[in-house]
Amino acid sequence: MNIPFNNPPHTGKEEQYVLSAIHDHRLAGDGNYTQRCHGWFERQLPAQRVLMTPSCTSALEMAAILADIQAGDEVIMPSFTFVSTANAFVLRGARIVFVDVCPDTMNIDASKIEAAVTDKTRAIVPVHYAGVGCNMEAILSVAERYGLVVIEDAAQGILSSYKGQSLGSIGHLGTLSFHETKNISSGGEGGLLIVNDSRFIERAEIIREKGTNRSQFIRGEVDKYSWVDVGGSHLASDLQAAYLWAQLEGAEEITQYRLAVWQRYYDGLLALANSGKLRLPRVPPSCRHNGHIFYLKAHSLSERETLRQYLATQGIQATFHYTPLHSSLAGQRYGYFSGYDLYTTSGSECLLRLPLWYGITFEEVDRVIEQVELFYR
Repeated sequence: MNIPFNNPPHTGKEEQYVLSAIHDHRLAGDGNYTQRCHGWFERQLPAQRVLMTPSCTSALEMAAILADIQAGDEVIMPSFTFVSTANAFVLRGARIVFVDVCPDTMNIDASKIEAAVTDKTRAIVPVHYAGVGCNMEAILSVAERYGLVVIEDAAQGILSSYKGQSLGSIGHLGTLSFHETKNISSGGEGGLLIVNDSRFIERAEIIREKGTNRSQFIRGEVDKYSWVDVGGSHLASDLQAAYLWAQLEGAEEITQYRLAVWQRYYDGLLALANSGKLRLPRVPPSCRHNGHIFYLKAHSLSERETLRQYLATQGIQATFHYTPLHSSLAGQRYGYFSGYDLYTTSGSECLLRLPLWYGITFEEVDRVIEQVELFYR
């Protein structure tokens, strides 16, 4: 493709910092660069504790353990999300309860959550699609009434906020992704567990260290470390952290660039939207987004696919996003849809993501806009 859908972000310092980590002979987790990254996030979010993980999937799996999800428990989330959101809780034996989304943001419809709560419900997992915050005020209100844990899947939400609070720092626990398709990358994969409730801090360190109290040993709080709880290998290497550190130094510049590209798409396609040819995403006034995704919505699956294929013939790679989990084989086996699917499937079938990355030129963006306009003529 002349204009690919994504190019991983690169600032120019990644190689220097990765070589530095190699020369420091500290390749495993929690080295110098990991500590720098932890400090950056704890200040920026802010958060009581953050822990780098090999992936956002890993961070979600840790969150499921911390929330003490047991076999037979229920966890509420949108069906319009990546499989890791559900898998983390299914692995603990939970049944997933899917709730419909809002058509303008594709985020979970907070007004539908309470009706999905049963005596088996243990957690709510809002997913901040495209870096646009869910209605966290309403979600937290439901959680407080029923004593539920809120785990934010903010995989796409770095440097986004809801009512002035950083995504991932609002619920009891949160997660971020540094996959190469995200705004900020740690070299392919990578994630972060965000702990906003102090009762989870000590156990989070233990789970991340394979169920041992090694972190306490390193700090001199115990004279030896041993196996004390369940856990897994959830440490990111310091090589990942070194790569990530270069990105964090340029995080604001990367975000502003993506926001400028997002706005150029929006302005360029607004006339088509106003004429009813297509629909554009909405960012609620309560949210500050990060330009992670720009998408349009066609009027049907066939129209979306025809547009996608047309753009491909012009050397432009556009792509759809999630197939709703509740319609998948595993989704039907491990969960069920609460209420009516008014917007989840229809929104998924009509949504088309346009190329957007740090470094795409305005000329390339204008070419994409031009081809979309030509298609609808």
